Amino acid sequence: MTLSFLPFPLAQLIRFGVLQARACAFAVCMFAGFALSAAVPLPIPRYDALLVYAVGLTALFWALRLESGREIAAIAGFHVVGLAFELFKVHMGSWSYPEQAWTVVWGVPLYSGFMYAAVGSYIVRAWRLLDLGLENYRPWAVTAVAVAIYANFLTHHWLPDLRVPLAVLLIAVTWRTRVYFTVGPQRPHMPLSLSFLLIGVFLWVAENIATLLDAWRYPHQADVWALVHPAKLGAWALLVTVSFVLVALWKGSDVRDRGGNPEVSR
Repeated sequence: MTLSFLPFPLAQLIRFGVLQARACAFAVCMFAGFALSAAVPLPIPRYDALLVYAVGLTALFWALRLESGREIAAIAGFHVVGLAFELFKVHMGSWSYPEQAWTVVWGVPLYSGFMYAAVGSYIVRAWRLLDLGLENYRPWAVTAVAVAIYANFLTHHWLPDLRVPLAVLLIAVTWRTRVYFTVGPQRPHMPLSLSFLLIGVFLWVAENIATLLDAWRYPHQADVWALVHPAKLGAWALLVTVSFVLVALWKGSDVRDRGGNPEVSR
């Protein structure tokens, strides 16, 4: 993007924002679907319409080559993992879906898996569009912590919640890990754990919008909408780790940074 008429820091900020917007394309489209389905009368139940919409959106992204067939397959894996997570958490009463639908399994509308697919789509697209690379990444250690994080989200209903010690452990195993990304002529970097936190912040904001649109509800929102508890921000930052590790495993040896020059890294 040619922005030479602007001060360089501002031009870089705009370039970064545009790349992030492109990476979020699927998620943005899903939120547009939430908003439109809440405002427009539909011939079928809303959650069923959202399922049809999400499937059509996935096909459109593939047809327009916004995502490759391999990327679609990876994102479908996020849908399956997310749907399994939903089935368990809804059964345990962590949240619920207030509207009726036909495409529901054990109280969970099937469209819900696409919300996790949207997170997966963001990570996959961001990895490609920003040409992500990792320095001092310890895949087995980070994967082990991510597995423990996912398990804790399930077992804390019966066992002690280890969220805080797991967060500390995650920071420890990623202490020297930096994620490089390409923005215009530069290839800056940041601590990997900081990137998890920043994504968690944006997901928490998105979650507030989604619950306002009745995409789902937490127990304290049953009668009237209220802000999602800030503690969920930390939960999202940890859950992003699981998504990140799945993509890193899918990409295999292509996760390590190959130099600070954008041209060399490609």
